[in-house]
Amino acid sequence: MIALCIKLDSPGPVLFKQFRTGANGKRFKVYKFRSMKLHQEQDNKVTQASRKDPRVTPFGAFLRRTSLDELPQFYNIFIGDMSLIGPRPIVEEELSEYGNQCDKFLSVLPGAMGFWQASGRSSIPYPERCQYELYYIDNCSLWFDIKIFFKCIISIFRASGAY
Repeated sequence: MIALCIKLDSPGPVLFKQFRTGANGKRFKVYKFRSMKLHQEQDNKVTQASRKDPRVTPFGAFLRRTSLDELPQFYNIFIGDMSLIGPRPIVEEELSEYGNQCDKFLSVLPGAMGFWQASGRSSIPYPERCQYELYYIDNCSLWFDIKIFFKCIISIFRASGAY
């Protein structure tokens, strides 16, 4: 159903694929449902979407607000590139944001849900996002993962910080 809506909303492929950097610096393709106009998000240039971003399609805005665009990442989890909970996977250019903490960031599998997302998603600026991701790595536990999971679910239903 999502694929059909994407096709009706704008021309182009249903899936967005982009190389991200994961555990131990391994590059992998992350999969998402495409939420932007074709050729607006295809390169690996880091340009975070903003509120009222003209690149986002009308149905894409719904996908982003509800986080349904992230569903294909379950394939990444299934093949072992990602885990359910962990720091969000990033493009290589974003590694510089972590400075001398880069090795720590790359020491764990990236996750489909993370502490940064559970704490505010896109409303949190990048330097602060790094602190959330590193805090998770320093404090990860089963209990923390369960807490993050439920906070993410609540965040998704509230559509807070999603654009």
